[in-house]
Amino acid sequence: MHPCPQVLIRQFSKLMIAVVILIYSSLAYSSQFNVLLFTKTAGWHHKSINGAVQAIEKLGDKHHFNVDWQEGAGLINDENLQKYDAIVFLLTSGDILNNEQQNALQRYIQSGKGFVGIHSASDTEKNWPWYTQLVGHVFKIHPQIQSAQLDVISRDFPGLEYFPDTVLWTDEWYEFGSAKVDDLTYLLSVDERTFNPDAKWNDNIGKGMGAFHPVAWYHEFDGGRAFYTALGHKSIAYQDNAFLQHIYGGIYWAATGKGISVSP
Repeated sequence: MHPCPQVLIRQFSKLMIAVVILIYSSLAYSSQFNVLLFTKTAGWHHKSINGAVQAIEKLGDKHHFNVDWQEGAGLINDENLQKYDAIVFLLTSGDILNNEQQNALQRYIQSGKGFVGIHSASDTEKNWPWYTQLVGHVFKIHPQIQSAQLDVISRDFPGLEYFPDTVLWTDEWYEFGSAKVDDLTYLLSVDERTFNPDAKWNDNIGKGMGAFHPVAWYHEFDGGRAFYTALGHKSIAYQDNAFLQHIYGGIYWAATGKGISVSP
């Protein structure tokens, strides 16, 4: 016997209701955005990488975004990058991308996507001019780890709400070369009067950057967005809420273009 039309209608109605509920649930619980967390190193390998990854994964849980941690440079290709709204170079170092991968990253940013560099991301791909412009400054040298006065330059950016105007902070204070672009908006600086910036690595000599020593900044670049912070050498930093919200502010802006304060 075939079911009567009324039974078929009821079954179809139940099926449609289930489909609607499934679609609604999927939309309701979908993440804000997707982030590729990239930690490949070809130079210095920070012991803080694993703890830093775990901290950013927890940020993803807290702020409802997906984090995909990878170290394989082969994943830096056009097809794979389409899945992500931002890529985070977390404690990367050295020359880690071949020409094909470099071109894929460049096209990714040009498509309107975001980049976040943390700490030694400025000591990565130093001979690739486009990348150094994306990051903004190139790492030169650093003195021994010291405590120093960290200053907030601008609060017109998400994630800085938890930093006071000045705070005593302990880190590996990177000295940078001059800016590779002229449109960087600086967020944090360190006061060189509060620590000894002198360093010497064979012929590489550091004397500090003078009256203005930047630590974090952002800019729009080549169709996309880039944020960088030099903080984050020590593992313990990734347990500090102010620092984690600083990172999230950069990820949020890089992935969405949102969060910068606007006038009413």
